[in-house]
Amino acid sequence: GSWGPLPALLLLWALAACAARASEITFELPDNAKQCFYEEIAQGTKCTLEFQVITGGHYDVDCRLEDPDGIVLYKEMKKQYDSFTFTASRNGTYKFCFSNEFSTFTHKTVYFDFQVGEDPPLFPSENRVTALTQMESACVSIHEALKSVIDYQTHFRLREAQGRSRAEDLNTRVAYWSIGEAIILLVVSIGQVFLLKSFFSDKRTTTTRVGS
Repeated sequence: GSWGPLPALLLLWALAACAARASEITFELPDNAKQCFYEEIAQGTKCTLEFQVITGGHYDVDCRLEDPDGIVLYKEMKKQYDSFTFTASRNGTYKFCFSNEFSTFTHKTVYFDFQVGEDPPLFPSENRVTALTQMESACVSIHEALKSVIDYQTHFRLREAQGRSRAEDLNTRVAYWSIGEAIILLVVSIGQVFLLKSFFSDKRTTTTRVGS
């Protein structure tokens, strides 16, 4: 049948509202610190944890994921980025922690995306006796393409932030190095002036003694 403005608006709303539950956070992790997050998950739910260190030190962090019984499902040390997918074996609160306890003076900026469950279909097949219409198929394709675009944009933003941090760190090091070189050059120049002054003063004193 024909599609009017109202169904089209409702469809666009459905595209935005049907996402799975997810936690996407960027946070500061101080040196010698540990930060934990908790998520209530039902048994049989497929979950994905993805993280990346954006700024700080060698861009690495410790990560640990535990189930409600304290069993370690994932543990990595000093990782810059990683992704881990699992299916919840029981109902309860799952805990995942990021640790910077191995660093004594460098704080980190960490991004993580914790996806719980999968996206429900745009058009559920239950109680449906006909195939998807051409418009519905196009909407499904657009929805999948938009999800890919969002993922690419997120990774590009993280890469840009990490590159900017590296550039600023390099610029700071170059500035300090330039200041150090300038100070050394100034000290050497002053030392040479005093050395030459002392040399000519001693030479003049020796000449005067010989002449007398």
